[in-house]
Amino acid sequence: MDETSAAAPKIDPSEPHPARRYNYWLGGKDNFAADRASGDELQRLFPKVRLGALANRSLLQRATRFLAEEAGIRQFLDIGTGLPTADNTHEVAQRYAPDSRIVYVDNDPLVMVHARALLDSSPEGRTAYIEADLNDPESILSDPVLHETLDLQQPVGLMLIAVLHFIHGNGAAKPIVSKLLDALPPGSYLVATHATSDFGTPEQQALYQQLIEQGKSDVWTRSREEFTDLFEGLELVEPGVVPASEWRPDPDLEIPERSDINIWTAVGRKGH
Repeated sequence: MDETSAAAPKIDPSEPHPARRYNYWLGGKDNFAADRASGDELQRLFPKVRLGALANRSLLQRATRFLAEEAGIRQFLDIGTGLPTADNTHEVAQRYAPDSRIVYVDNDPLVMVHARALLDSSPEGRTAYIEADLNDPESILSDPVLHETLDLQQPVGLMLIAVLHFIHGNGAAKPIVSKLLDALPPGSYLVATHATSDFGTPEQQALYQQLIEQGKSDVWTRSREEFTDLFEGLELVEPGVVPASEWRPDPDLEIPERSDINIWTAVGRKGH
């Protein structure tokens, strides 16, 4: 196991956390009662939310395979890692390119408890973990663990999977994404997924807005237009901006309705 930048974790089981709620939806056991209650309440209001979580996880695996197998990426910065489940980024990347190097970043101290599973690298590659928050990209980019693990003079796959929608405010996500991309060289890729209300009925959209205003949801949905703007200046990889289940889907799987997924996805390449 490689180094991490985290001190002893401080976990508050009474407060739900997105990583643990996501773990619950994926069928994991690394969650607390507060996380399950939060997940159940959102699933009561939006019955297909778990389908979105599963589609999002599948997208992570397909996009990682694309970067490692087709795009030749050997370095990955995965922010908003979440708790370990099957086929984490390093497992997929190192399956196709054993020398891949991965840095995971998350702000949930419980992830640190499970860091040993995340840091189980192939002999040829390397993995490391930083406990930090996406809202403070400077702390991520200046962390010694990042620079010990990745060579930022070489292309990097920046993975922002189901994390940008926890940054609240119109236009608030783009400066953070731009700051991260500015630190990466040409040939790097951005992979992002983001919750959206675009496919919801007017009643569902109004309900979601009400939950945000009441502090009952930590997910700030964004439109296709605002999500696409995160990729300004990048070369979008086909098929462009699509729901998570429609980005290079496995041919033997049925594609669900867009209103069942409610997640935008895109992959973009940083040019010269």
